[in-house]
Amino acid sequence: MIVRIVKMSFDESKIDIFLNNFNNNKEKIRKFNGCRLLELYRSKDNPTIFFTYSYWESEKHLDIYRNSDLFKNVWAKTKVLFNAKPEAWSVDKLESLH
Repeated sequence: MIVRIVKMSFDESKIDIFLNNFNNNKEKIRKFNGCRLLELYRSKDNPTIFFTYSYWESEKHLDIYRNSDLFKNVWAKTKVLFNAKPEAWSVDKLESLH
């Protein structure tokens, strides 16, 4: 399993546009083949910073998504809203305690 974490920072005036785009596409992303979880977080210290957190069955599934029309459409509408370069990490989940 691959965990993908993406940090995004927006101009305050563009947050509603981002959230609208995310809300319009979140179910499609979550139902994309290989996606097992999708969450959106907002920083408590800086409300213009958001994180997406997603679980993917494999690196191959994530790559297929990243090359899909869905991703290209969502990303094209998102990247123009940034006020800083986004950061992304793919990590392996080692433990989960519930």
